[in-house]
Amino acid sequence: MPSRSLTDDALAAIERRLAATDDLLARDYPGDDGRRQPVHTVYLPADRYTPATAREWGEQALAAADAAGGLAEVARALGLNDPDLPDLVRRKLNDEPIEDLRLDFEDGYGDRGDAAEDADVARAVEAVSAAVRAGSAPPFVGIRFKCFEAPVRARGLRTLDLFVSGLAAAGPLPAGLTITLPKVTTVGQVEAMVDASRALESALGLDERRVRFEVQVETPQVILGADGTAPVATLLHAADRRVTSLHYGTYDYSASLGIAAQYQSMEHPAADHAKNIMQLAIAGTGVHMSDGSTNILPVGDPVHVAEAWRLHARLVRRHLERGIYQGWDLHPAQLVTRFLATYAFYRDGFPAAATRLRNYVHRIDSAILDEPATARALASFIHRGVTCGALTDTEVRAAAEVTVDTVRDLALNRSTTPHEETR
Repeated sequence: MPSRSLTDDALAAIERRLAATDDLLARDYPGDDGRRQPVHTVYLPADRYTPATAREWGEQALAAADAAGGLAEVARALGLNDPDLPDLVRRKLNDEPIEDLRLDFEDGYGDRGDAAEDADVARAVEAVSAAVRAGSAPPFVGIRFKCFEAPVRARGLRTLDLFVSGLAAAGPLPAGLTITLPKVTTVGQVEAMVDASRALESALGLDERRVRFEVQVETPQVILGADGTAPVATLLHAADRRVTSLHYGTYDYSASLGIAAQYQSMEHPAADHAKNIMQLAIAGTGVHMSDGSTNILPVGDPVHVAEAWRLHARLVRRHLERGIYQGWDLHPAQLVTRFLATYAFYRDGFPAAATRLRNYVHRIDSAILDEPATARALASFIHRGVTCGALTDTEVRAAAEVTVDTVRDLALNRSTTPHEETR
């Protein structure tokens, strides 16, 4: 055996030096916690929500597709030729047309006075509770309340309080309860939201960190602070592990930079810069990220509908290719291209990903030598596809020669070494 040069004392000193680093990484960069990430968030003025909303949006999406010749014809017009795609998307629009729904008390609702907003909050609580009991609620549902800027702060907090307290009084909080804090400009506003969340938990007898929230990135100040830092990164680590996601706000952010209305877009260079910073900020934290929306809606004459669908499908594919797995939808007809484009993304990439994952798991020689980190990325890609309905368990088993459970474990780093499965 070769002799050692590093003494036990030297090794112990290194352990002491790196103890704080180990604690930092475990606390602030825990990695993916296995939570499902929806492929989209639907924003709807809060007073328009009923327990039938999700079903109605699915029906309206299918009606829009049928008016254009059916899902197969829309897919062909978009250059999507997978023969299984139309049936898979039709099933999705029937079974789970909305994955994440946000009842909007902010920009999509406006200022209607306290009495009207209080009444609409009460109706929203009743409708959400009824949908959860009936099993018709989307997997994720919640509200976007008014921001923490001084003129509307008190109203926003009142709406937040009435909504969460009302749901808690009606029964257990929905498992997929999701709350959005918009127009964040400073870390202090996120810390104030932490204070509000703790106060609600204490008053309602909820578990610690039961009230978590998303941060909407809509202002340049949260991307680049006055001191030259990126507050969007700092706020994640000042939020008591309560931030679940960062959402890019296309139009508020663009307008804040003085970009002319006709050039405000999810693909503007300014938008890409902000989202690049956001993506860096969440890396390793387990926090999700969403792209924004396009306000070009597929309504009106057939030519405009087709153009709007092409735009939306391209934007969805674009953010998926850039590693952003969620976006906003504002109209039922956008669900057509949300799911066609999303499903096509996973199905287009599946054969190569499945082959590489099979080769890795079963130690099959190939021209690509994948490392554990890449295997996790391959597994995560497939797992996301299965979760949203783009891929089936049978397809995964046949192509990758592993179970979906194994794919999930690899994606979450619960299995880091190749192993042989029964084929």
